[in-house]
Amino acid sequence: MIYELRVYRCVPGRLPALLKRFDTITLKLWEKHGIRQAGFWTVLVGDSNQDLYYLLAWDSLADREKKWNAFASDPEWLAKRAETEKDGAIVANVANSFLQPTSFSAVK
Repeated sequence: MIYELRVYRCVPGRLPALLKRFDTITLKLWEKHGIRQAGFWTVLVGDSNQDLYYLLAWDSLADREKKWNAFASDPEWLAKRAETEKDGAIVANVANSFLQPTSFSAVK
């Protein structure tokens, strides 16, 4: 099992729109494509309160490539994403890292 940590830095004031999109659109499409989330977090205290952190769980990098590419090219996702961004971009940038649990990690 590997985990993908993704950090979305929002355009100022657009975090509520991103949270709504995940809650009402993205998670349903991930389920359709077999993408498993392992948690979502916003920043309570830290560098920016405009960030969303989340983890995705993958069986392998090949599993990730197959499922993520299918999601990213899904016509429904492309249409809904465009619709949610009609008033302007939501995300300023995305950073992602692939994490491998250590032998002593509570999460495997």
